[in-house]
Amino acid sequence: MFKSEFEREYTWLNGFMRNVYRFADKEAMISPETKTAWTYSELNSEANRFSNAILDAGIIKGGVVMFQLLNCPEFAFAYIACHKTGTVSCPINFRLSAGEIAITIEDSRPTVFIYESINKDAVEQALKLSKFTPKMIIMVDEEGAAPIPGTVKYSDFVKNASAENPNLNWNLSIYDETTRLYTSGTTGRPKGVCITSINEVLSAHDVMIHFPFSSEDKSMNTTPWFHRGGLHSGGLTPTFYAGGCVTIMRKFDAALTLKYVEDYKLSFIIGVPAVLERLTEAQERNGRDLSTLHGIVTMGSPLERAACMRYQRVLTPKIFNGYGTTETFWNTFLRPNDLPEMAGTAGRACTDDDVRVVKVFEDRRAEPHEIVAKDNCEVGEVIIRSHAKSAYFYYNNEGETERKFHNGYLYTNDLGTWDENHFITIAGRKDDMIISQGENIYPTQIEEVLNSHPKVADSIVTAVPDKAHGEIVTAYIVKADESLTVDELEEFCKNSPMISNYKRPRYYRFTATIPTNVTGKKLHYKIKEMAKNDLINGLLIRA
Repeated sequence: MFKSEFEREYTWLNGFMRNVYRFADKEAMISPETKTAWTYSELNSEANRFSNAILDAGIIKGGVVMFQLLNCPEFAFAYIACHKTGTVSCPINFRLSAGEIAITIEDSRPTVFIYESINKDAVEQALKLSKFTPKMIIMVDEEGAAPIPGTVKYSDFVKNASAENPNLNWNLSIYDETTRLYTSGTTGRPKGVCITSINEVLSAHDVMIHFPFSSEDKSMNTTPWFHRGGLHSGGLTPTFYAGGCVTIMRKFDAALTLKYVEDYKLSFIIGVPAVLERLTEAQERNGRDLSTLHGIVTMGSPLERAACMRYQRVLTPKIFNGYGTTETFWNTFLRPNDLPEMAGTAGRACTDDDVRVVKVFEDRRAEPHEIVAKDNCEVGEVIIRSHAKSAYFYYNNEGETERKFHNGYLYTNDLGTWDENHFITIAGRKDDMIISQGENIYPTQIEEVLNSHPKVADSIVTAVPDKAHGEIVTAYIVKADESLTVDELEEFCKNSPMISNYKRPRYYRFTATIPTNVTGKKLHYKIKEMAKNDLINGLLIRA
């Protein structure tokens, strides 16, 4: 009996519904931009309207609801509705280009696609490029725009739908896929990371343990909710499961973030480390009352010791930093009592996770027991075992599943060291990924676009450090035609449907050769060092 009860009832939805019943009149979500708030009862009713509307439109269990939205109320309604209907919520990056949107639509074949009016042009082009067309296309309107022909406004779609809990003709299980998040592969082609209901429950528990987080807390995640960290780290998933309150930040703004902390008595704010610098500067310019903060949680890159000490002095002593992946959520955690001494590290493994640093071999993958020395010197690959938070597969991609998962571990491609106390320090990436504004960018995808220009013989893409963005994409170009200019390349990238605006190179340099090894593989680590020096010496051309 225990097994059947557990598998049927221990779902994220049931956790949310418990809060609807016990905290019916308690605030669940606040939108400062529209000066609107929803109680748990009201939030449930809004989610029910969308649930019943998509059921009336013919969606069935396992159907995909894909949405390309900024952080907004409709994102929350759709996310909860998918849990209610046994369908898969699939939020995608609102910065994707038309070609990238089309690829994602073709891969997941959503029954329902929701877009925001600000992305209308890219979505319209994507629908023309895609070989698959969703049955129902819905626009969330923030600007009074007309929808794409053949689509419907969200407000019209739910207008006549029932606000009662939906009746289903199928059963729900903890093993049902409830969310699918897209992350780019080393080739830049997106991979669908499957997340089950039990993964979402245990991800919520992970936050509740490590912050810690409870129904008394009010959170605001300043990162986009389409990221695992945006959704699961103090975002919708743990907050609605714990019975707390989410404050919506549509786009990050440092001064507004601090104002919201003061106005709404927020206890946790979440973001990438780069936002800490901007928050600190804003607080020094115009100090706000931050006394309600229980913590600022960051993820995505390490904290520097000197900077960390400043953040703790100006903002709050309670700074956290997490490391993880889309596949496994966060898996190491750096706590306030670890700082500032251990700043620069990624912390130690989370309660339910195993994290190791294994040897790197040229001809094979290391086994989990083949660890590097715990001396903080020998570099290896970071691998993660996270039974609670990973479904251990990619949607429709057996090859990548086989390549990335082995003997219960995710092989991250991140290089790192560890010490005798198991503090992990990330040293770099095997796949040379760039992180700009908290977004993962893969050089090979940009190189493909650049190399398709008729005047380009070859290219190699790297990044240079930038205080505001973390890193800025930088391209080295071998000319096929001497008349080629940076302006031509900039215009070419702007017009390409295969590259998002935030992935465009902002610096260029023309070169005669590109560093490669004996097999012809591009040596990104060499060009990265060169780019740093070229930036200092003024040799890079700004696009």
